Amino acid sequence: MTDQPAPTGISQTISRDPLNLFFGLLLLVSTIVFLMWGLEYTNHNQVLIFILASFFGLFMAFNIGGNDVANSFGTSVGAGTLSMKQALIVAAIFEVSGAVIAGGEVTKTIRGDIVNLSSLSIAPMQFGYIMMSSLLSAALWLLFASKKGYPVSTTHSIIGGIVGASISAGLILGGGEESLALVKWDKIGTIALSWVISPVLGGLLSYLFFSFVKKSVLDYNERIALELAAIKEEKRVLKDKNEAFFEQLDEKSKVTHAKAISSDLDAYAEEDNDEEMDGREIESAYVKELQSLRIKKRSLNANKALENFVPLIAAIATIIITAMLLLKGLSKLDINLSLVDTCLLLGMLAAIAWIVTLALTRTLRGKNVRKSTFFVFSWMQVFTACAFAFSHGSNDIANAMGPFAAIMDVIRTGAMGGEVPIPSLAMVSFGIALVAGLWFIGREVILTVGHHLTEMHPASGFCAELAAAGVVLMASLLGIPVSSTHILIGAVLGIGIVNSNSNWSLMRPIGLAWVITLPAAGILSGIVFWILNSFLIY
Repeated sequence: MTDQPAPTGISQTISRDPLNLFFGLLLLVSTIVFLMWGLEYTNHNQVLIFILASFFGLFMAFNIGGNDVANSFGTSVGAGTLSMKQALIVAAIFEVSGAVIAGGEVTKTIRGDIVNLSSLSIAPMQFGYIMMSSLLSAALWLLFASKKGYPVSTTHSIIGGIVGASISAGLILGGGEESLALVKWDKIGTIALSWVISPVLGGLLSYLFFSFVKKSVLDYNERIALELAAIKEEKRVLKDKNEAFFEQLDEKSKVTHAKAISSDLDAYAEEDNDEEMDGREIESAYVKELQSLRIKKRSLNANKALENFVPLIAAIATIIITAMLLLKGLSKLDINLSLVDTCLLLGMLAAIAWIVTLALTRTLRGKNVRKSTFFVFSWMQVFTACAFAFSHGSNDIANAMGPFAAIMDVIRTGAMGGEVPIPSLAMVSFGIALVAGLWFIGREVILTVGHHLTEMHPASGFCAELAAAGVVLMASLLGIPVSSTHILIGAVLGIGIVNSNSNWSLMRPIGLAWVITLPAAGILSGIVFWILNSFLIY
């Protein structure tokens, strides 16, 4: 498609004082309330450390909103499907709901899979310093990346922070060899592998999806639009020709000609289905040609692609998105669906999606086919955006909540617990910080994902999100290490390859940012741990 709609929300400035004030006050009030509650929750132990940890954790959540959530909604806002305000609402509801309903405890997983601290004689509060260092370093790196407009992985950032702080702790408590032995380098290798696997898989699937949609729907609509424009031009020429002919007639012939045309046009206006105009004989050559053009227009079947392919695409998308939610977003809930139950559920939801979408497309007959197509894809993209937000919330928001919950547990109990609960009020407060981060610093990343890498519209944005969901699903089934951020960027580039307008020059600094995310966060975290361990009492 050549003339794409302007990306609603991107062209609008975010520096609107009333909303800035609203989100600023909301963040301030929620922080104060959380601190008051947290001091009671931790029995007023280690007050300074608790306050510092709270600011580090909320700062991390703020930057997750500005980078990771902005990245997730970049295609929707860039395509004009969601405005910035609407993206905020969806993020607030589905991201936080995903974290509260289906979010799992991540600190145990990160500790067990990435570093092994069991060989160190580490004090509980030193462990808390490791978590504090990882939160602050990851947040600072995300802030830098967001300001540059680079979408990076928050999971890689927090892992880099934990690795760096753990190595620093090992150097202080054990020595050089012991510190390096704490890290499971094979796991780091799989993360490095994901830098290539994730965008390649996202780009490949996005290319396939959008190529099909473009060929079967968008290109067909483009041809139909040209033919309809040609028919409209023929009608204009015919009208001009008739007017010129009318002006050449004498007065008596003008009256006769006008009566004949008037009678035929009355019947022509009433007729809507029958090609023979209910058997009436057409007297004027002008109306005969009008009728011929009407029949020609009907024979085009302008909504053919919209009605034949889009409901099928909606059904397939429903299967992919629902399966992703069951496997990824709701994986930590004890749902216990058998394979047969899962297949029946997916089939039922796909059938509903097909029926509803088909009914919607049929109500759009006679409307502008291009606008109708984007209208349907916009609704489908809203569905994928909501599902993606829920799945994202159930996994990645915990990158801030998990480490912070571990710190709170250490402060409250004085020991390192294996299973660390995440209090509900912490989830709500961190969710508010996340939404505020999306509003205040998310614009550059949204511009990058939704506009600067390639031009987007609802159909291409939907395909990018669906491809990302499909890769997340496949990777979860096969156990392949992938990054949702990198997948979505690859999917956006896949769209650009189809349209031959990918911005590869921008991809170079983004790729570099991916590579240095883990070491940058690690180095900064090691320095922060040394400072905390040197100047705070434990």
